[in-house]
Amino acid sequence: MPGMVVFGRRWGIASDDLVFPGAFELFIRLLWWIGTLILFIHHRGHFECHGRDVLHTYFVGLLVVLGFIILSLWAIVFVSAQGTITNSGPRRSMPALVYLRALLYIPELVWACLGAVWVSEDSKGCDLATVGTVISAVIASWIILFFTAVGVLVVFYPLGNPQSQPAPVEPLGVRNLQSTEQTQFFSTARSLAVDVWECRLRIMCCCLPQDESNRAVFSNIAKLLNRFFSDTDLVPSDIAAGLALLQQEQDKKEQSRDPDSVVTHSPSSPMGDDLELELKKSAHWMQFAAAAYGWPLYIFSNPFTGPCKLSGDCCRSHAAEHDIVEEDCLGCHFSSILQTTGLQYRDFIHVSFHNQIYEIPFYVALDHKQEAIVVAVRGTLSLKDVLTDLSADCENLPIEGVTGACYAHKGISQAATYLYKKLVNDGILNQAFTVAPEYRLVITGHSLGAGTAAVLAILLRSSFPSLQCYSFSPPGGLLSKALADYSKDFVVSVILGKDLVPRLSIPNMEDLKTRILKIVSNCNKPKYRILLQGLRYELFGGAPDDCPTEMDNRREQELSLPLLGEESLVIRPSESYHTMGSDDSPVPKPTYLPLFLPGRVLHIKEDGPTRRSWFSQARYHADWSRETEFLSILISPRMLADHMPDVVLRALNSLTTERPIALCSSNLNDSQHNTI
Repeated sequence: MPGMVVFGRRWGIASDDLVFPGAFELFIRLLWWIGTLILFIHHRGHFECHGRDVLHTYFVGLLVVLGFIILSLWAIVFVSAQGTITNSGPRRSMPALVYLRALLYIPELVWACLGAVWVSEDSKGCDLATVGTVISAVIASWIILFFTAVGVLVVFYPLGNPQSQPAPVEPLGVRNLQSTEQTQFFSTARSLAVDVWECRLRIMCCCLPQDESNRAVFSNIAKLLNRFFSDTDLVPSDIAAGLALLQQEQDKKEQSRDPDSVVTHSPSSPMGDDLELELKKSAHWMQFAAAAYGWPLYIFSNPFTGPCKLSGDCCRSHAAEHDIVEEDCLGCHFSSILQTTGLQYRDFIHVSFHNQIYEIPFYVALDHKQEAIVVAVRGTLSLKDVLTDLSADCENLPIEGVTGACYAHKGISQAATYLYKKLVNDGILNQAFTVAPEYRLVITGHSLGAGTAAVLAILLRSSFPSLQCYSFSPPGGLLSKALADYSKDFVVSVILGKDLVPRLSIPNMEDLKTRILKIVSNCNKPKYRILLQGLRYELFGGAPDDCPTEMDNRREQELSLPLLGEESLVIRPSESYHTMGSDDSPVPKPTYLPLFLPGRVLHIKEDGPTRRSWFSQARYHADWSRETEFLSILISPRMLADHMPDVVLRALNSLTTERPIALCSSNLNDSQHNTI
């Protein structure tokens, strides 16, 4: 639903968003009014203290003011609960109720001041319970006024001037071309929106240096965010309702769908590819990828024993450490790496915790067990890493011998280039191969580190033909199709469950936005019921909602307003928006360049029901998957938890340690399809 227009501007809140905050305040006000009424009746005619006339007036006035506030809140909650997200006809009186409620803040403020004056000047000799009640009422009034002001700041929308809004768009199928004036208007609006997003990023990243390079990053990210958010008029609660509906729709389809066909061998690999061996290797290299996070992940994974183990090593001076470790002032990061990998000081060639935008920490070590030189890249752990992640535009990445368009995620490509220069130009790899010339090169990482490791492997492939890369939970919008196919010979991507990050790309986000637009515009339930049903389903499970549409079992003329449809939520048709169910629409097809996961994809899935007890141990199976299976974002309670490095490592260890149970022997029947 478009933002509500009150006080001459459009706000970041819709007319159906006041049910829950209004109901909460209504409950508080009712308790307040009842308590005040009981106290007034009990002491009426017995106010035997100085200033009793003022006190009597205060209580009467407070009861009256609270009564009007309660009535206005009840009206706001009732009206806000009417209609649907796109059918706002039953809520047309909401602006007037908001004006009335705002007007009632004036007498409440006056009465709060009156109570404060009475307490400070005329409360001597009065009953302590009465004085305490007045003080509580005054404090409660100021608290409510304060949180109201905070709420106004939260829902303030910098671009919400309705005078600058474009005229309502015509149906997508018959919309005429924009005039010169409209084109100029949209250009100005886009420029203003980019400035607003850039200002938000500067405020959020105020702790970072505001130099020229960082300002360029802020500008690029602001353009990307504006491009994604500027063509719809959804408020945050609409998105939350859409995600709740999509999760239930998705679960309903999964419950009625036949089991997916399993890929019997790795795509682009020979038929005899050993899945069991790859799982063992993945479990081994995931330890190195997790170790790159340093002490935060180590303490998080070992909350009871971790601090004790690190306390003896942190701040301890190691002569060799000063030569190979960069920017680890207390040595806790390096100590946690030693604990996680089980290596010795002498096994490390270089360790860097230097962190800037496009410059992420990594370490190079010798793994004598696997006879490999390991380059492990850290994932997202700082605000600078987040900005690297958000630099999601495409950047050309020409690779000799690769035919077709070669491009990659800009931020990750820049980070990989930084590592390439450090490893090659600074002679780190030469030093490593001087120590162990017969060893092979293995590159690994998780999340942002996984994407950077994959791109780095592509850059180093020509110099080190035997290198291997293990990429754990890499970002989905990473490589062009040509580079993704090229990487299948030496990159393995490991993904757990419904992890969100491997499904994140600009086209996938656009697809999610379109699905949200469609499902919220067709649902005939009020938003508060959608959110309550989604919360109940999230906490307790049960049958997914049927997600009925606005027109189910009803005639169109019975609606308070005609069904607005998804086009009503599109304030400017972007190059990425394509109306659902209309293949001949004149709106252009999406112009974002498609990006894919690197290498072969090893997908680990949890056995059994989607929901399980917190105390039950998960069981997993793994199989090879195609990258096309990750071209849609799945809404799930596990979509963030499945991305955590400790969860991925636990799943891999579970698969490798339970292998004798999952795999009986090498002569598996055909129905198992090489799946663990």
